Amino acid sequence: MNASPVLMQKKYARIIECFAEKMQMSLDDAMDFFYRSELYVLISEGVSDLHCMSDQYLADELADEYMQTHGKK
Repeated sequence: MNASPVLMQKKYARIIECFAEKMQMSLDDAMDFFYRSELYVLISEGVSDLHCMSDQYLADELADEYMQTHGKK
């Protein structure tokens, strides 16, 4: 991955905001889940250029992971 760390931090913030809105949770809770998620690991390691996907797509993927880990899907 060749993305700038500053740009990645901004991307993470947008994903967290979309995720929090979608799941109707606080930004703190959304941020806590995001930074502990598999998705974060994959994005930060540059797997499959996930950082190039839209913020909404990644927030949806994060929501899917949340639902799976919390037994709601």
